[in-house]
Amino acid sequence: MVAGPVVAVRGESFREVAPERARFAVAVLARDRDREATLSRLAERAAAVRVLLDGYGSMIERRETGELRVSPELRRSGERVRAYHGSVRTTVTVTDFTTLGELLLRLADQDQVEVSGPWWSLRPDSPVYREARHAAIADALRRAHEYAEALGARVTALVELADAGVDRPATLAARPYSATAEGVPELDLDPRPQSVQAAVQARFTISEPVLR
Repeated sequence: MVAGPVVAVRGESFREVAPERARFAVAVLARDRDREATLSRLAERAAAVRVLLDGYGSMIERRETGELRVSPELRRSGERVRAYHGSVRTTVTVTDFTTLGELLLRLADQDQVEVSGPWWSLRPDSPVYREARHAAIADALRRAHEYAEALGARVTALVELADAGVDRPATLAARPYSATAEGVPELDLDPRPQSVQAAVQARFTISEPVLR
C-alpha cells in the first residue's frame, strides 16, 4: 500500500530517423510455347540476376528467393496449352544506399525483369527504439516534477512504471540520397525517415503538497 500523495503521469517521445534498411523485389519472367524452353529461359534470366546481385557484395545484407511459378496458358476451350509462363521472385535487403539507385536501374534493364520497391525500415534491434523508450521515461519524470512543483511538493519515489504503447515505425517525408555510376542512368532516391514513438505510464509518490 502506497503511503502519501501520488501523482500519475504519461511520458511520451517521438522522433524521426533515417532508415537503416531498404528492401526491394526482383521478379524474373519467361514465356514460350514449349515448356522446356520456358524453364530454360527462366533459369538463364534468374542466373543473370544472381550474377548482377553478386557484384554488389557487402551492400546486400540478405537475399531470399520467394515464389517460383510455372503455369500453362490454356486456349479458350479445352485443355490445349497455348504457352507456358514462368516466374521467380527474389527479395533483396540492402543496408548501403549509396549505389542502390544504380542497382535498381541495372536490374530493371535486364530482359523480362520486374523490379518493385524500395521499402524503407529500421532494424528490429535498432538502438533507436531503446533511445525512444528512455526519452519517454525522462519525459514522465519531468512531468512528475512539474506537477509536484506546482503543488509546492517534491517527487520522493517511483511507485509504478508501465509501457503504455508499442514503438511504431512509419514512413514520413523524404531525405535525399543519390546514386551515380559511369555508363548507368542516374536515379535519385529519397529514403523515407522512420518515425518512432514510445509511451510510458508512471506513478510517483510526492511529499505533502502545500494547498492554499
